[in-house]
Amino acid sequence: MSTLLQAGDGNVAAEALGVAVAARVPVLLWGAPGTGKTSAIRAMAEAMGLPCETVIASIREPSDFAGLPVVTGDVVRFAPPLWATRLAEAGTGVLFLDELSTAPPAVQAALLRVVLERTVGDLTLPDDVAVVAAANPPEQAADGWDLSAPLANRLCHLSWETSPRSIAEGLASGWAPPPVPLLPAGWTAGEPLSKSLVAAFLQVRPALAIAPPDNASEAGRGWPSPRTWEMAARLMTAGEAAKATDQARSALIRGAVGDGAGVEFLAWLVEMDLPDPEEVLANPAAFRLPERGDRAYAALAAVAAAVAAEPTPERWTAAWQVLGGCAETAPDVAATAARVLAKCRPDGMPLPGEIKLFAPVLRDAGLLG
Repeated sequence: MSTLLQAGDGNVAAEALGVAVAARVPVLLWGAPGTGKTSAIRAMAEAMGLPCETVIASIREPSDFAGLPVVTGDVVRFAPPLWATRLAEAGTGVLFLDELSTAPPAVQAALLRVVLERTVGDLTLPDDVAVVAAANPPEQAADGWDLSAPLANRLCHLSWETSPRSIAEGLASGWAPPPVPLLPAGWTAGEPLSKSLVAAFLQVRPALAIAPPDNASEAGRGWPSPRTWEMAARLMTAGEAAKATDQARSALIRGAVGDGAGVEFLAWLVEMDLPDPEEVLANPAAFRLPERGDRAYAALAAVAAAVAAEPTPERWTAAWQVLGGCAETAPDVAATAARVLAKCRPDGMPLPGEIKLFAPVLRDAGLLG
């Protein structure tokens, strides 16, 4: 089995945590009490030189996250707590939500906007603030609760496990903080390609586009939804940019959409063996459309996404040549990629001859006069 499908140990979780923090994707570490989750997160923030605000949800009120109502004249505003103000003034940092599984339902509801939108009362935290949480399984937590499905669906869930060897090394030589990679400038340009691969997979597995679990314990972990698939695509891109190990990238994807959907998606990726879109653009006349529908969709979506990330006139023209050669054999699949190309037309470029093959589709989408 490919290493992409294998679970890892605590070192893998530490690597995956670092990638999620670098990409500023909200992440939650699950682990037994006393396994060093809190220490690792604080050490990580210290190593990055970032302020870390630790908030224990179980001893907070909903107003500590939704904001305290303050009447000023005829206006009611929701004042943020001091910890949020400090992060906003710093412009960066780590918001660490510790003991998240001890938060009662009312507090979890108040956390929804904090985790997803970084909004605390009337204050919006800077985009450079990372949201990290830690939790014990409810059965191991003091007065523990299952996470609500809406809150769980806003987080990437990682299992924090410690091996006897890592414990021995930590006791002997100190505990190393989880490494946070420095992502290269412009790394998000690869997101359209990751999203196109997710879209191609969901074409063949539409039941996994949104699949809330039936029981509370599973709903409190990662599960597939449009939000978490988008999260998975961002984490895929960040993992690739960081040159993360296959195990760490697997943990991130499964942490976003759940083990079942994540493993199926990873297996599909391994099986695809898609052509390199850059090679296709370099020699469009040599491209042969795969016979399988999902591979054809993924291959053309990858070409269109590559051009959208770098829409030079030469690449745009080459992509239309690719689509033109596929319009007769797979018009529906090629039309989806044509919509992407129509949206990223370089300034001053004349319409290519191939566009007439997709004129009705593009006109219906409002992309062609």
